[in-house]
Amino acid sequence: MSLRHIRTVAGVGEPVGAFSQAVVANGFVFTSGQIPVTSEGPVEGDFETRLLATLDNLRALLEASGSGFDRIVKINGYLTDPEHLETYNRVFHRVFGTAALPARTTVGVTLWGVELEIDCVALVGKGSE
Repeated sequence: MSLRHIRTVAGVGEPVGAFSQAVVANGFVFTSGQIPVTSEGPVEGDFETRLLATLDNLRALLEASGSGFDRIVKINGYLTDPEHLETYNRVFHRVFGTAALPARTTVGVTLWGVELEIDCVALVGKGSE
């Protein structure tokens, strides 16, 4: 099995620890948790703005890995405020559509200095996106 480690991607915030942003292995890409931080720093604005920035980071990692949103098998979301769940769901429907949605887990957690984090597992290769 071959492994390809992706440490940095243009526009996405640098890792703050000893980890790769994504690892491609055996036809899958596994991303590390993404937060609303770009190479310019933390994203300001309301929750929806920060969520969209986080999804932009995830998209950039997937594209750098040879994948895309339409190839996501499983996505995990971590939210610090249950009041954000309605916006989170609305944005997901807008970004992913309503057909062929990926499997998803969303949990309430305490995070270090951010209010959301998202990671995923996706197939490598081009789909319909």
